[in-house]
Amino acid sequence: MKTAVEILNEKGADMICVSPDTTIFDTLNKMLESKIGAILIKDGDKIVGIWTERDLMQNTVEPGFDPKTAKIGDYMTTDLLAAPYNATVYYLKDQFLGRRLRHLLIERDGEYIGILSTGDVIRASLYEKDQELRNLNAIVSWDYYEDWRWGRKKK
Repeated sequence: MKTAVEILNEKGADMICVSPDTTIFDTLNKMLESKIGAILIKDGDKIVGIWTERDLMQNTVEPGFDPKTAKIGDYMTTDLLAAPYNATVYYLKDQFLGRRLRHLLIERDGEYIGILSTGDVIRASLYEKDQELRNLNAIVSWDYYEDWRWGRKKK
């Protein structure tokens, strides 16, 4: 079963970041360019927050919200949740479902090494299931057992 770090290695572990003083408008443009649904906020060398598409929906209905002047540092989520690098696909799916998350940081030795989305984990899970079914189909076919003969004569 795949682990978080294996999924990161396949998809790439790039973490797209902005600084806390970046405007939400500029942050959105960076997210669109990078084709991502969540962006990390980095102050110096430390990741201090995350901001997602869901946050945008909530922020836009706030009175006086202007994405061209609002700073991402004022709207980011600072309670960062992470999974260990060796977490299995099942553990990751459980975290996404149980915590109602769409993005989860991956941590190794106290440092964030990447971020996974629900799509990344579902894709990895489906690929594993596809491989498993292909292997089972190869074994279960009659041709496979035909060679065993089981005391029957070949027709």
